[in-house]
Amino acid sequence: MTASAHILQKGSVTRVMLLVLACLLPGVLAYAWHFGWGIVINLVWASLLALALEALALGLRGYPLKPFLADGSALVTAWLLALSLPPLAPWWLTLVGMAFAIGVAKHLYGGLGQNIFNPAMVGFAVLIISFPAQMTQWSAPLSLAAHPLNFGESLSFIFGGGLPSGVALDAVVTATPLDTVRTGLLQQHTLGEIHAASHVFGSIGGVGGEWVAAGYLVGGIALWALRIVPWQVPVAFLAGIWLTAGFLHWADAGRFAAPWFQIATPSVMLGAFFIATDPVSGSTTPRGRLIFGLGAGFLAVIIRVFGGYPDGVAFAILLMNLCVPLIDAWTQPLVFGEAKKK
Repeated sequence: MTASAHILQKGSVTRVMLLVLACLLPGVLAYAWHFGWGIVINLVWASLLALALEALALGLRGYPLKPFLADGSALVTAWLLALSLPPLAPWWLTLVGMAFAIGVAKHLYGGLGQNIFNPAMVGFAVLIISFPAQMTQWSAPLSLAAHPLNFGESLSFIFGGGLPSGVALDAVVTATPLDTVRTGLLQQHTLGEIHAASHVFGSIGGVGGEWVAAGYLVGGIALWALRIVPWQVPVAFLAGIWLTAGFLHWADAGRFAAPWFQIATPSVMLGAFFIATDPVSGSTTPRGRLIFGLGAGFLAVIIRVFGGYPDGVAFAILLMNLCVPLIDAWTQPLVFGEAKKK
């Protein structure tokens, strides 16, 4: 028999998943407001794909469809993956990512509650490694876009219709602030020169992106207030990023971005509150969550600064997923009545 307490709550998984989706809405609304219809279309497309792939996997495994499709876990995976992709990602890119997230990372390991890696981050990692060109075509903020796409144009772009006649790709997509910093540093420019030469930077992070990050922060605080996620992981994750980036910035402010810039990105806030807090693939002990969060934050900055990709949040969380069994074994609290080893 497993350890107590044995408390069963009808519909608890569905309730948690629906609350997670609701808490994502502030970030989604900010995303749509600043970057257009692409993210809304991608969320709907990813959700339909996730439900279809979940039904296919359940059918192949001989499981009933209704209870598992209704628990909301596939939709959460779909939203987390879609929010990690470029808003105007082509339809097939989302399909490939969802196939790996649902079919491989989730069901190949036994389904909900059995996966050792976060499914959405597995899908993202496969895509960024396999299709780097498509994964760097991010929508320009509407305030900076030379030709902001309306709903119909966004739908046509995502599903293969292409851009309107006479509209160049550069008028629709642009490099992210992290891409801009990385490219500029490789060209031997200082951070001050990079910021002065580009319009993608806002007050703290990127234009529009800092508001998306704020939306995720609001939703994340709501998740904590509702006791859906523990405080240790997001606090430790943000602390790991702040301390690592702060030390590097102190060592060389011309080369290493300030810690507030590193934190004010959508991927960090999404990762801190909605991805690293995954109770299945993350640590389960209080001390273990602190170690998990600190390690993920440290790795995210190191990959951003020294790795081959401009953003390292997904890889950092996946690497820490590998360490969870060791972390949990090392940080298990004493059983009641057990004496502490000297």
